[in-house]
Amino acid sequence: MFCVADYLFMSLYRLDASIRQQGSVTRAVADTVQSAWQAEHPGSAVVRRDVGAAPLPASAWPTAVSGAFTPAEQRTPEQREAFALAAELGDELLAADAYLFAIPLYNWGVAQTAKVWYDLVVIDPRFKVGLQPLAGRPAVLVTARGGGYAPGSPREGWDHATPWMRRVFEDVFGLDLHVAEAELTLADVNPAMEALRGLAADSLRNAHVTAEAHGKRVAQLTRAAA
Repeated sequence: MFCVADYLFMSLYRLDASIRQQGSVTRAVADTVQSAWQAEHPGSAVVRRDVGAAPLPASAWPTAVSGAFTPAEQRTPEQREAFALAAELGDELLAADAYLFAIPLYNWGVAQTAKVWYDLVVIDPRFKVGLQPLAGRPAVLVTARGGGYAPGSPREGWDHATPWMRRVFEDVFGLDLHVAEAELTLADVNPAMEALRGLAADSLRNAHVTAEAHGKRVAQLTRAAA
């Protein structure tokens, strides 16, 4: 049966935060999500914001914050530019129907490239904490950790990024979030982790399987909301 929703062109917003272009696990797993999503929405747009390859200026957030306490007509050119950048990031999010965030764990915390992006987004008055213009929209978070952080492991509790990202995307933005994650991604290049390479391969394989399922599911949710 003909269904108009099947022919609607949807938009997927993709954020990449990895500083690696080659060999990035988050990029590879995110590619799996994107492929599954596009298989359900052929011809639809994927809007990319690659803050790993093209980092946002770290000075933009404090500049925008200082501008927030300055009357609009008295703001400096730098403050106006920072606000314009925040508005541009907000526009990208508002225009999308679904979201894909590929953000690795760096130094036990959220990637600085992604944190700068988030800080600027919430400078935009439309994304002020307490407002949720994206509430209910589907999203996938892809993350990767070089070591192991499972319960009982020596580094249990050292992953301070994933809980923060869940809080931001689920509770602050109000997104319907689905997570795909891989661990032990440094096992192949770290001789000290050689014994963990089998577990690392299993984790990566499972991450891709989960990513494909999430990509398809988010695509279906996007269609249902159309």
